[in-house]
Amino acid sequence: MTPLSGSTLPPVNLVAPQVGGAAGGIATSEASDTDSASRRPGESSQAAPGELTEEELREVERLRARDREVRAHEAAHQAVGGPYAGAVSFVYERGPDGLQYAVGGEVPIDVAPVPGDPQATIDKMRTVRAAALAPVDPSPQDFQVAAQASRQQLEAQLELAREQREAQAEAGSNTALNRTASDTYQAVGRGEVSRGSAVDALA
Repeated sequence: MTPLSGSTLPPVNLVAPQVGGAAGGIATSEASDTDSASRRPGESSQAAPGELTEEELREVERLRARDREVRAHEAAHQAVGGPYAGAVSFVYERGPDGLQYAVGGEVPIDVAPVPGDPQATIDKMRTVRAAALAPVDPSPQDFQVAAQASRQQLEAQLELAREQREAQAEAGSNTALNRTASDTYQAVGRGEVSRGSAVDALA
């Protein structure tokens, strides 16, 4: 499995999300409540807004925006990757409010060719490439996976073309042999060649 959006961010002190993490792009300043599932067992409950300084509140806003971006980014990979995408994993950062926010993540994706089936490989790599580029803001890792899928697809297309050429050549050879046999039998029937010659022609 190759990870999509494999790089993670350093501890967050963001003015805007950094490019190259699990989800790039520009964060909005819109705030939203973080799901209680993002709080890990044993952690303290969310601090009351009045207990945070103005700077800490801004930090929470940035973390919330980053969390939304990361989750949307990885969800896009999974939705398009279908059976080839694995479970998403997140990297968390604890905010001043005591909650954990996703600041990075990755989705493993299967980029192995389908053995002995170039057409299935072509179809698979189209899906993998689409999954890698599904987010609005693909990361450098995402572009690398897309390029790898494109290479695998090209190799499979070349293999499929070679197989088709070989099949056509074999079919053409069989057609020519059948035509020769038919012509010879017709000639024998017309008495144009002796039966001994006909046997020699077919031997």
